[in-house]
Amino acid sequence: MEEKEKVVIEQAQPEAQAAPDQGSVCGPNTFPYIVRPGDTMFSIARQFGVSLDALIAANPQIPNPSQIRPGQVVCIPQTQTVCPPGTFRYTVQPGDTMFSIAQRFGVPLDELIAANPQIPNPNLIFPGQIVCVPEFSCPPNTFPYTVQPGDTMFTIAQRFGVSLNALIAANPQITNPNLIFPGQIVCVPRTDGRCPAGTFAYTVQPGDTMFTIAQRFGVSLNALIAANPQIPNPNLIFPGQIVCVPLVSQPPGGCPSGTFAYTVRPGDTMFNIARRFGVSLDALIKANPQIPNPNQIRPGQIVCVPTR
Repeated sequence: MEEKEKVVIEQAQPEAQAAPDQGSVCGPNTFPYIVRPGDTMFSIARQFGVSLDALIAANPQIPNPSQIRPGQVVCIPQTQTVCPPGTFRYTVQPGDTMFSIAQRFGVPLDELIAANPQIPNPNLIFPGQIVCVPEFSCPPNTFPYTVQPGDTMFTIAQRFGVSLNALIAANPQITNPNLIFPGQIVCVPRTDGRCPAGTFAYTVQPGDTMFTIAQRFGVSLNALIAANPQIPNPNLIFPGQIVCVPLVSQPPGGCPSGTFAYTVRPGDTMFNIARRFGVSLDALIKANPQIPNPNQIRPGQIVCVPTR
């Protein structure tokens, strides 16, 4: 009997000494911390800005909170960090430091630290922790692009039809153009003014596709694609990007007799053009069969206005 008990005890010891599985120990809304020499539950609670009671409650697997040892896993309650306006939440990844996060998102280190007063020691952050990252604003005549996995500055420059030098020059916050990360913001120079004659520049809005843009402005999809050779993949366009939209042709030979050509200005509608020139809306619409949708006209377009 004694021999049996001895065998059982010897087999059970390795399981008791095995390092706990972090995933199985820590519950939702907590992240694991490995105890270091000199740590106590009180010092850990203070280090992460949580109450001692909350820390103890998050670790029911620790029978005696007064006795923790180096290498042990303690689950830190994830505080409900509310990031201030002008910042976004970032979850710390393994290997991250405040310096590397600042570099990744192109913000000064002191601004990143100032945005996170809940982190008492900026030299000590852990995977799973929330860091509030100040949003980076792109300068005028550029638009923000979020780096995707596999992107390089060269492929981004190719995608948007800008030179690599121009892209690098627009992003002085990126200290090493050969090192960019998914989620990072790259400022892409706009191509305003590069649209060829017979087209006008349109800034892509969230949700736009080449098909919806073609529909909106009454042009064929093929004509829209042909007018934008700088877009290598028409299925992939981004908010802030410039698309050159072909002008809808006015009637052959210009406006017919009894009408005159008017160039649409920002804010114009068919209704206020008709009112401005003292003609009926019906007469204005009938004089412009080349406009498929009278509710959609744009600056630079030609409208034929009947003379009184």
